Amino acid sequence: MTKFKDVKIDIVKDETLSKNWYHLRNVTFDYTGSDGKTVRLKREVYDRGNGATILLYDPKRQSVILVRQFRMPAYLNESSGWLIETPAGLLDGDNPADAIRREVMEETGYVVREVRPLFHSFMSPGAVTEVIHFFVALIDVTEKAGDGGGLIDEYEDIEVMEIGLDDAMAMIERGEICDAKTIMMLQWAALNRGKLGS
Repeated sequence: MTKFKDVKIDIVKDETLSKNWYHLRNVTFDYTGSDGKTVRLKREVYDRGNGATILLYDPKRQSVILVRQFRMPAYLNESSGWLIETPAGLLDGDNPADAIRREVMEETGYVVREVRPLFHSFMSPGAVTEVIHFFVALIDVTEKAGDGGGLIDEYEDIEVMEIGLDDAMAMIERGEICDAKTIMMLQWAALNRGKLGS
């Protein structure tokens, strides 16, 4: 970081391009680099709020609960659009732990009380402001409180899936699981299986 200690950022203009669903901005700024030169740059920035995701793991069965749902951006980039993911959602004003408990119930039908925070991460910092908070919770897959499947009024159409951890890791290699947050969580689980009670 020593090289960048004198870097300076001065925002000149912050324009809203769209605020239809989330907030798309065009930011103009002066960047004084490590060489002392100042250049004026523009970047489009997408602000959709911060989110949370969780790995639901059953240590007795060594399986995880994942969800499959349609994602239009993936569909537009040479994919079927149907992604297998860890349950996740935006914070919507809640703290990350409360938000992920809410999302788990809505998407999967499981109730989780003890959620263990793991880390947080920018997922696409070149264009998106979002930070994702990562959690893990131990569950018994036979103890389900509801159907899950998402919120009807938000047109969510979510399939709940139980997959063995080893099978899920193989699905990554085959390209069947290609969602970044899910890959991160599954790799974390594979490295920490002994700490998860299996």
